[in-house]
Amino acid sequence: MTMRTLLLSLCLGLVSVPAFAQNNGPREYKVLATSKTSTMEKEMNAAAEAGYAYAAVMGGETAFGGAEAVVVMQKDPKPSAKVYKLLATNKTGTMQKELRDAADLGFHYVGKTVFSSMFGGEEVVVLMERDKDNPRPTEDYLLIATSKTSTLEKELNEAGAVGYQAIDMTVAKTALGGQEIVVLARRDRK
Repeated sequence: MTMRTLLLSLCLGLVSVPAFAQNNGPREYKVLATSKTSTMEKEMNAAAEAGYAYAAVMGGETAFGGAEAVVVMQKDPKPSAKVYKLLATNKTGTMQKELRDAADLGFHYVGKTVFSSMFGGEEVVVLMERDKDNPRPTEDYLLIATSKTSTLEKELNEAGAVGYQAIDMTVAKTALGGQEIVVLARRDRK
């Protein structure tokens, strides 16, 4: 991904920017790119130790790297110790369990992408962040996956009735469901 592509994505709203990134002033960035999702979490945590915080994520074909996950980290103007967890799977049931486990440890959703893995197929990659000094659980997550939009609406309304709010959506080829619409929903813990 070139800087031009990243800036265009930011301008078009294809990549979200955290609230602290919307302040004026100079910024320092670190771009992490890897073809192995297993190393991205390690690289993100190393950048966090150097004072960087998550800014954006995208998975896809880069000019020279091939299929890569690309994460942009930015120097946090109000540094706090952050820890990152990367969840990657092509099984929605596994992702639901990993989301709940991460939430129980105080992690919060910050970004998601679909990544073509080295072993063929696509993985949904979810990035989670927590304050290293305050890992208090505050949110619950629900993953809704279906191939039918009519089913999706019904499931979203059921989730909404118990307080879940949809926060992200993508279409991904999952191991069991084939091409599915995957919605991530969140609610505050009681």
